[in-house]
Amino acid sequence: MTPALKPHPGLLGKSRLQRLARASDVPSTTEWLILIGFGVLTAAMSTLIDLHLRIPGHAILKVVFPVAAGLALVPRQGAGTIIGVSALATAIALRMLGFGGSGLGFGALTSLTVIGPTLDWMLRHARSSRAVYIGFVLGGLFTNLAALLVRGTLKGVGLEHAGGRPLSVWLSQAAITYTICGIVAGLLSASVWFGANPPQQQESSP
Repeated sequence: MTPALKPHPGLLGKSRLQRLARASDVPSTTEWLILIGFGVLTAAMSTLIDLHLRIPGHAILKVVFPVAAGLALVPRQGAGTIIGVSALATAIALRMLGFGGSGLGFGALTSLTVIGPTLDWMLRHARSSRAVYIGFVLGGLFTNLAALLVRGTLKGVGLEHAGGRPLSVWLSQAAITYTICGIVAGLLSASVWFGANPPQQQESSP
């Protein structure tokens, strides 16, 4: 049987936090706590931080960036799903306690639900830096398009409001900005937390 959360060679080799990561076959209690903690952090960032960009879809950065940091620190297969589940549970708890506000709408909840499994799937075979970067870009893009689909559907049936604008006007802009923001969020997160060359290769090269 394949062990749960086994090391991901591609993520481990490219992580900028490689010296802090462990490569053992069995994840430690500390690693489990780190993954859960990054899930809580992701939900908190989505709820409490306002980037004041006023661009539809920009909130994806608050989701992908901390998840990428967690994967860099605990580079294991399936780690994204653990972070995502923790983030979603935290977000639901915040909403029930009345702390969600506008930062935890249906779009944000969709992103928190989708991001972990999506990144795990997109990165499952990633070994090179290019594959890691592409995996994060596609993960950010797919997650943001899923959030767009949910928000657009809810606006269409009247459960959300398009900021006073007709749905067709909002959607014509959001389709572009959600796509761009998803790509930028994935690329930026990957470039910050994952490098082109693993540290040990740099140190051993003549």
